[in-house]
Amino acid sequence: MARRIAIVEDEPDIRDNYAEALRRQGYEVTTYANRQSAYDAFQQRLPELAIIDIGLNDEPEGGFDLCRDLRAMSETLPIIFLTARDNELDTVSGFRLGADDYLTKDIGLAHLQARIAALFRRLELMKTPAVAADLISQGDLVLDADRMTVSFNSKPVALTVTEFWLVHALVRFVGHVKTREQLMQAANIYVDEDTISSHIKRIRKKFQVADADFSAIETVYGLGYRWLEQTK
Repeated sequence: MARRIAIVEDEPDIRDNYAEALRRQGYEVTTYANRQSAYDAFQQRLPELAIIDIGLNDEPEGGFDLCRDLRAMSETLPIIFLTARDNELDTVSGFRLGADDYLTKDIGLAHLQARIAALFRRLELMKTPAVAADLISQGDLVLDADRMTVSFNSKPVALTVTEFWLVHALVRFVGHVKTREQLMQAANIYVDEDTISSHIKRIRKKFQVADADFSAIETVYGLGYRWLEQTK
């Protein structure tokens, strides 16, 4: 069965070009010209991946609002911002809202397709049985590097792709401080230090849902973050 992708883009030519290219790759694509029509459709049925522009018709921040709504509907739905806006502030805002990727429209179609394929691969791997060799266990944490899943205190922790790689970078070297720059490299994102701090805050909150006393991620002021060694 074809994977379902939603494209939310107010420029008809751009919207149609991306949709046609992705359909040629075998995806089932639905398109929306504005935030409200997309939101109404998503309330009835979520896509399996959403590609969103930021400025939508008369809503300069419409894409950000839609991303926020989507994250409330699903913590794991892959969301990609695809926009002409390449300034740092917009990139920061996109990741803070929980997007998995932020791409500008000058990228090649092959690059976009590769990012989409990687996110769908994660969805597929999450359905497969875990392999012991791919597991990292530390105290109450179990991280599956292949399936890109995390559980804490035997409860799943719903992380975005970016959040997963940040946790993975910390857990691989328990007790070692990872600078914000090293964490950016691990997650393959290039943002300011405040954005990394925002990601860490979101990650902590998600772990605290599984365990209200979660304190494994320590801030080392002036340096970065580290995962503290824990015993069960």
